Amino acid sequence: MPKPRKAPDVVIIAVILMLLTIGVVMVYSASATYSLEKFGDSFFYAKRQMFFAVLGVFLMLFVSRLNPDLFYQWAKPGLFFCFFLLVLVLIPGVGMVRGGARSWLGIGAFSIQPSEFMKLAVILFLARYFMLNAREAQTFVKGLVIPLSVAGAAFALIMLQPDLGTGTVLLGTAMVLIFSAGLRIRYLVGLSMIGIVGFAGLVLAAPYRIKRITAFLDPWQDALGSGYQVIQSLFAIGPGGLMGLGLGMSRQKHLYLPEPHTDFIFSILAEELGFLGGGTAIVLFAVLIWRGFRVAILSPNLFMGLVAAGVTGMIVIQAVINIGVVTGAFPVTGITLPFLSYGGSSLTLTLVAVGILLNLSRYTE
Repeated sequence: MPKPRKAPDVVIIAVILMLLTIGVVMVYSASATYSLEKFGDSFFYAKRQMFFAVLGVFLMLFVSRLNPDLFYQWAKPGLFFCFFLLVLVLIPGVGMVRGGARSWLGIGAFSIQPSEFMKLAVILFLARYFMLNAREAQTFVKGLVIPLSVAGAAFALIMLQPDLGTGTVLLGTAMVLIFSAGLRIRYLVGLSMIGIVGFAGLVLAAPYRIKRITAFLDPWQDALGSGYQVIQSLFAIGPGGLMGLGLGMSRQKHLYLPEPHTDFIFSILAEELGFLGGGTAIVLFAVLIWRGFRVAILSPNLFMGLVAAGVTGMIVIQAVINIGVVTGAFPVTGITLPFLSYGGSSLTLTLVAVGILLNLSRYTE
């Protein structure tokens, strides 16, 4: 193991702090009306977002100082533990149902979402697996079938909740790792074709997913039903123009746009801060992606490089899908925007993942 530098990548830290600041401000702005009506406190969600942001930053900095050998050693038991949690959450009376999905474990107000932890567990496990099987990474069985079977098993358990959005991010992240490990292109092309067919099968298996696809193609066919979210999102983004309506001046957040502080927070950001505000957030994500893949390329060994690529890939996939959904480019999937959307488990887990990325940045050559 090479000697670490004194400090992790300060550009990544600066970008994360800026995204978190934007996130806390926008969560308050987007949720104030709903929070006041439901809880009598306009700061209800903002205070919780601030708590998880502070907790996440603390954990991020703590993880950034750990010995990276720990990530390698705990990759396998961590995966098994996350599989146990995914099975546990499916048991009636144990898993908590929210938004139609049995995705949560907890007591009262405190809860965790095991599928979020599984995303990081798969990254660490596959990075360890490819480190141990580097010579066979281009072969069909060890380079594709075995790692994809691990990710596929996790995906299947997540789909039983069901949570297609998180499952899609997990599979996409696994493919980033498989590609980065050196799998032959012809296998990836064939897998992509199978993936398209499989995705179509999942859509056809559930009527509500079919409605989401038709709403994506033409939301005006059912403007008050399946197309409602997309239309209201576009009604938010359109009037924002270049400079926006002004911070706190959104119209769609007044109970017109569902989930304005979670899945569709980018819509409120674009409405209030305009193209400049939305563009700034996208630029910050682009800088984070650049620095993340830079860490992956400059890492001293395969394990560290794949972990960095996996963490960066997970963030970029989730951000691209979320922004694509709110702008009408993708069907609605229920994926939050990293660092900006309200959510305790998602925010904390993502900051822990960034902490691992910062840790690895201290060892780049």
